[in-house]
Parts: sequence; structure tokens; C-alpha cells
Amino acid sequence: MRLLYRLLFIFLFSGTSIFAQQTQRLTNDWKFLKSDIGGIWEILRKSKEGTSEAVPIWTNVKLPHCFNAIDCVDPIVNYYQGPGWYTTLLKVENPYENGRTILHFEGAGQKTQVYVYDTKVADHVGGYDEWSVDITDYVSKFKNLKEYGGKIPISIRCDNSRDLEMIPSDLSDFNIYGGLYRYLNLMYVPQVSIDKVFALASTDANGKEGTVKVSAIIHNPIGLDKGNFNVSIKDPFGKTVYTANQEMKLFYGEKFITEFKTKKPILWSTDNPYLYTVEVSVSSNNQTHLHKEKIGFRHFEFVKKGPFNLNGKRLLLRGTHRHEDHAGVAAAMTEEMMITEMKMMKEMGVNFIRLGHYQQSRIILDLCDSLGILVWEEIPWCRGGLGGATYQEQAKRMLTNMIQQHYNHPSIIIWGMGNENDWPNDFSTFDKHAIREFMKELHDLSHTIDDSRKTAIRRCEFCADIVDIYSPSIWAGWYRGVYEEYKEVSRKEFEKVDNFLHVEWVR
Repeated sequence: MRLLYRLLFIFLFSGTSIFAQQTQRLTNDWKFLKSDIGGIWEILRKSKEGTSEAVPIWTNVKLPHCFNAIDCVDPIVNYYQGPGWYTTLLKVENPYENGRTILHFEGAGQKTQVYVYDTKVADHVGGYDEWSVDITDYVSKFKNLKEYGGKIPISIRCDNSRDLEMIPSDLSDFNIYGGLYRYLNLMYVPQVSIDKVFALASTDANGKEGTVKVSAIIHNPIGLDKGNFNVSIKDPFGKTVYTANQEMKLFYGEKFITEFKTKKPILWSTDNPYLYTVEVSVSSNNQTHLHKEKIGFRHFEFVKKGPFNLNGKRLLLRGTHRHEDHAGVAAAMTEEMMITEMKMMKEMGVNFIRLGHYQQSRIILDLCDSLGILVWEEIPWCRGGLGGATYQEQAKRMLTNMIQQHYNHPSIIIWGMGNENDWPNDFSTFDKHAIREFMKELHDLSHTIDDSRKTAIRRCEFCADIVDIYSPSIWAGWYRGVYEEYKEVSRKEFEKVDNFLHVEWVR
């Protein structure tokens, strides 16, 4: 256990992913209003007049912040579902000549609008995936506003109002929270930067050979022509085991960079979660941007009609579920809270966790990697039936974002397509055929983006044959029957599908 926590310490404080360079969390000096306003000028007018008379009274808050922190557990009234506003003044000091200034959202619920001064610069729908806004041009436009002393007014509207044409459904058995409830980051990057790195490590069941195929997506808004790419891979003890360097024509979309092969890689497991480090940098126009990712070599298999194997050996999965929720703050958990929670899980014997029912914080996935906890992560298509084109497009977008943003985590073995999708009532019709067709579309999309992991759903029997792994509802002694029926019912459900994983029970 001491080795485990030493590795966790090294991981947490070595800098990973987007946080390798000029990034700061925007936690302080925010004002919040739990209502809507007539327009963005009301915020600016308030600021200019230095009085609260222009709009209702704002309160000072720190991020992350959820505007359902208290009312979500009030037994007397329904929790607030509607708009809320956040505003602050940013001092922008980009160290890169002609560099890009980016707001990076780790998650905000559920519909979000971003304003720089009086201009709306972004909309985002979906409360759980990450997204970014390049505000460089707007900072240049408004940086000389004298009344703000060289700072830039930033205003953000979050809205968790009920909307049948978005996921998750309000029939879900969890609150649909609102607010800037995950960290918001101010990022400074050069003219050309690394947006995403895909570096999934693979190995055979015996761990004799390992391969890492590295590809990337870059951010190049002004269209520079060429860049020099450097890739470095370090083993869990910091020794460099691979380097590659090449000049390439800059590109749009994802592009393959290099491939690394090794004999007998140090394997990642739940007992010994060894992590390699992949560093990818791009240099262009005399500026360099570095991006880091943690990866792990492991091989897993769900044996047909059989057990689960990790690195060629049977592993009994012992786990729990997790919602991003905590007393007093709701979804606005700090990094310290998350570390405490996940360490407690590991100490109680957890080696598997289902993240229900939505993409969760990058911090949680990093902790699962470093602690050795296998993961089922899913999108929030949860209950209510199936909506129309807007609804379905959001589900596919959130699935794509979840897989791309968490692609490198060795802890993840399952992408969840949904939960209890046999639960009707959001719409006037409940079409099982349409749900099957869309489930198949999500399953195929998942394997197109990432064919190295399995797909799963929990409780939608008429779709059990579509996904790779099915998890039924048994609930013996909970909603029906008696606890002693678990063995018999589990055996019957086990025989119905090729791969069975029971992830909801009562004790």
C-alpha cells in the first residue's frame, strides 16, 4: 500500500495532460446570480455603475460551484432548475508572442453560454464532457476598456432547466445539477499547440510485447504550415525508453505521429498500477508546446460465458458505483475531496468502479489509473425513451467526447451506452425498435473510435444482444423477491448472454 500511495503522489504532482504548461485554475473572485437577467448589458451596467441596483444582488463564490448545493437535499421543495450567471474580471498575460488564450471547461451544467464583455463567444450543451473556447481575438478586441483597468469581463450563463430533448432525462434517479461545478482553467498556448494526444498502449495476455501508437490533434487557428514534432516515452521509473523527432506539414483533424514497440513492458494492474509517460511537443515559428499523458500496458478479456481476466489471470471484480456528489457542495467537489474519496474506496478493497451515469471528472480517471481501479464509464442516456434528432446528436457527441477525452486511461475497460433505456414516459410514444437502432448506432460508433474496449448497458433486455457486455437488474430482496434468490436468478441471467456483469445489487 505504501508503494501504491508513493506512485499516486508522483502521478498527481508530476503534471499531466493539458496541465503540463501555462495553465491556471480560475477559482477565486467570481460573482454569482441564481436567476436570469434581461441581457448581458445588465452585468456590464452593474459593473460600470459599481452598484447592485441595476440587477438583483450577486453573491461572491469560489469555483467549482454548484447552485444546487443546498436545495438538492431539501425535503420540502424541488431543487432549482433554471439559469444562473457567473461573472469575473480576468487579467490576461499571455507569455507567448501572438499566442492563444483559451478557457478550458472541465464540465458545466447543463447548457452553457460564454460572453467576453458584451459578445457571446460560445454555446455548449452537455453537463459532463470537457470543452474549450479560444478567446484570443476577443481579448485583443476588449483589452483596452479603460473602466476595467486592463482586465477582461467574462460572464458565463449555466442553465439546468428541464428539457426533454437533451440527456440525461429528468426521470433519472439523480439530480441534474447546474453551475460551474468542475474546474475552469485559463490556458496560454503558442500559435500552434497540441489539443489531444491518443496513445493507447496495448500488449498480449502474457505481456511479452507492447505497442504504443501515437496520434494527435493540434490547434492551429491561424494556419501555420510546418511544425516539428517530438515524442518521448518514459517508463514508470522515469527512464526514457523511446524518442522520435520529425518535421511534418501541419494538419487538421487526427494524424498518426509515431509507433513504439517494446519487449516485456512493465504491466499495469490493480495491484501494481505502473504508468508510463508520453510527452508530445510541437514546435513552430520558434515556439514549443508540450503535452503529457499517462498510459499503462495491460491486457483484459471477458471470457465468453466465463470470468474476467487481467494480464492473462482471472480477476474477481469487486466494486461500487460513484456519482459526482458530496454533502454541502453537490457536484462541486474539489480535487482534495476526490482524492480522499477514491483512496477510501481502494482501502476498502475496490478494484472496479462504475461511474454512473455520466462522464466524470478527469481527476477521478487519473486517480483510478494511479490507484489501480478498473472503470466502466458511460454517457447519460438514462431512462425516458428516445428523443429526436437534437437529442440523438447530443448523445453521439457526448459519447465521442468521452472516448476521446479519456482514451488513454488504462483503467477504463468499458464504455457504457446507457442505463435503464427500457424506462418510458418522456415522450408520447415508446418505440423499442427505434431504441434498438440507436443503441446499435452508439455501439458501432464506440468501436469505430476505440475498438480496444467493450461496450455495455445496464437493464434494457431488448438490447442485450447489441452490446458486448450486458448487466441486468436482479434486485432480489430489494424491489422484489428475497435476497436468497440472487444465486439462482444470476445464473439464469448469466446463461442468456455471452458476457454477463452484474453491477447493481443490495446487501
